[in-house]
Amino acid sequence: MSIEELYRQKRMHPDEAVRQLRDGDFVIVPTGVGEPPTLLTALSHQRREFHDVKVSQILPVRTYGYIDPDTAENVRHVALFFGSPTRRGGQEGWTDYIPNYFSEIPGLISRGHVPADAVLAMASPMDKHGYFAVSLGTDYTMAAIAKARAVVLEVNPNVPFTFGACHVHISQVAALVESMDPILEVSLPKIGPVQEAIGGYVAAMIEDGSTLQIGYGGIPDAVVMQLTHKHELGIHTEMVGDGILTLIESGAVTNRRKNYLPGKMVATFALGSRKLYEFMDRNPVLEMHPVNYTNDPYLAGQNDKLITINASMEVDFLGQCGSESLGTLPVSGTGGQADFVRAGNRSRGGKSFIVLPSTAKNNTVSRIVPTLTPGCAVTTSKNDVNYVVTEYGVAQLRGKSAKQRARELIAIAHPDFRPELTEAARRLRII
Repeated sequence: MSIEELYRQKRMHPDEAVRQLRDGDFVIVPTGVGEPPTLLTALSHQRREFHDVKVSQILPVRTYGYIDPDTAENVRHVALFFGSPTRRGGQEGWTDYIPNYFSEIPGLISRGHVPADAVLAMASPMDKHGYFAVSLGTDYTMAAIAKARAVVLEVNPNVPFTFGACHVHISQVAALVESMDPILEVSLPKIGPVQEAIGGYVAAMIEDGSTLQIGYGGIPDAVVMQLTHKHELGIHTEMVGDGILTLIESGAVTNRRKNYLPGKMVATFALGSRKLYEFMDRNPVLEMHPVNYTNDPYLAGQNDKLITINASMEVDFLGQCGSESLGTLPVSGTGGQADFVRAGNRSRGGKSFIVLPSTAKNNTVSRIVPTLTPGCAVTTSKNDVNYVVTEYGVAQLRGKSAKQRARELIAIAHPDFRPELTEAARRLRII
């Protein structure tokens, strides 16, 4: 049977395609805009016909009908990283959460610690050799495809066909549906004076020839906007977004001085504009790879001058970073922060930055704290954190004593909180 005949045989209506799922299945969905909206909408419409189906994903970007406490016994979301559609469920207990490092999710799947009975994913149109690209969310999806009983694709001509280890053959597919909807666009966040100040401190420490990992958010984008005059930058990141596209268009990124895959920029998922998705299509400079490749600290750290930039919500006097919960209330997840902090530490000439505004809640709460809020999850440990940056400066922590760390962090706290932080450090006998 030809690949075209296989394609026609497996093409079906979305309602029929989701019947590939069985009661009790654990379903893997890619990150962000790699999620298949037509399939997940069909599943939502039929959710009461299923029992004990679990849908697991990092960073959902749309609110589907199945994300519903009233039908959680039918179809339940299992978060690998909370997004705004699932955060309430995590805080109220009707959405589950699996703690993880982003880089290790493929290993959890391949070893059977996280099941993968089925995969629902967005994909590019099939090429003449019978391959689709799951380019918008390669992440852990490829590991799940290798294990799954049923792979169901939503094929959309707006999904870029990219190079890298992100391809699925028609013979691996149980069912597919076709859609024409534009891929969801995620705009750049607003940059205010605080973000701009933090970005300035970080940008000043980035040398020509550095390789960058840049995540999503106002502060990372503030850094990017201050790097357009740099030269010979490279990209080895988990997320490719419009900020990186800005650097490419400015000529700052060439990838020529990377040690690992020189000449190529590497990522595992995409989140941005239509312009970004069009840039990705069959572009030989870009490769999309699974997250155990992009985020592995050993592999990423082979790049000299690797710069990693990640945000946190609070940092204590020892340097512990609480980046994913407000006390006991989950907000996001570990993601790739710890992966890339360690990668930056391994890199020759590398620097890992934790960035955060000095205050929250209209300057009423300090984000530099004596101890993390009770119940707060530690995302990056005191042994890994290096540079911490607020709008008041940079604290360099690795190799420093607890006393030195506390003093450095108090110095970059908001001036209104420095006296009480100093007094707290004395009570704790740190300084």
